[in-house]
Amino acid sequence: MSLPSRTTERFTTRSGIQIEADLWGEPSNNAAVFLHGGGQTRHSWGSTATTIANQGWFTVSLDLRGHGGSDWAKKGEYGLNDFAEDVLSVLQELEICPVVIGASLGGLAGMYLSGQLKSNSIRSLVLVDVVPRMNPQGADRVKAFMQEHIQTGFATLEEAAEAIATYNPQRRKPSDLTGLKKNLHQRNGRWFWHWDPAFIEMAGTEKRLEMQNPDLLTSVCKAVKVPILLIRGRLSDLVTEVEAEEFINEFPEASFVDVSGAGHMVAGDQNDVFTDAVAAFLQTTS
Repeated sequence: MSLPSRTTERFTTRSGIQIEADLWGEPSNNAAVFLHGGGQTRHSWGSTATTIANQGWFTVSLDLRGHGGSDWAKKGEYGLNDFAEDVLSVLQELEICPVVIGASLGGLAGMYLSGQLKSNSIRSLVLVDVVPRMNPQGADRVKAFMQEHIQTGFATLEEAAEAIATYNPQRRKPSDLTGLKKNLHQRNGRWFWHWDPAFIEMAGTEKRLEMQNPDLLTSVCKAVKVPILLIRGRLSDLVTEVEAEEFINEFPEASFVDVSGAGHMVAGDQNDVFTDAVAAFLQTTS
């Protein structure tokens, strides 16, 4: 049996935004869609998407609007409804009802898609280090990291790698920086993160406050009627033990996996353990 090859396609959403995605295999009932975190790209999943595809799942890893190869929103439309609408457009074009695996922002988009936009659009949801009530200090730290080099960029890839290592000291700094190029783009001789600065600069706007409203997000999550798995990085300062316990108490039917040695970027910190957790959950939904 030959393993599925990866193809890259672009999808035009109802709003006119073009979304770029990698696909493995052909659309089927067993489908998994990966949604990255804010400031990341579809390449942030390590080998997870490929592994899941090799296990027989039609797999999609897409760039959210304003990130990677997808279009930037011309008027700064970066609310949860905007992200969720884009994802729904892609799912409907592919005619799939998938398991959605969403990290941070991607998890919130999946939550909003199922709990607010269209309840029968997905079959289950994996929240990767994100819950409705996140740790405020951890969220501020993520925001500060994203803002720090937003205007100046980096002189070299090594400088960018050093910034990541400072933010995420538990992850081993790679000797080969080739993969880092997938999350950066070059402009005027400097390297910049591969996402629209307007996404983070919308702080204080109604759409940004929506993402930070724990009561609203809890209400949205309670409206999700499909199985949920929370995968937490045990070293995460965004979903600490306090937030994880609160989520488990509020959503007792949800499954929970705590990944040792991982921070907020679970897939990048402990990819093998993360992949095993996703694969095990997928088996329960097939």
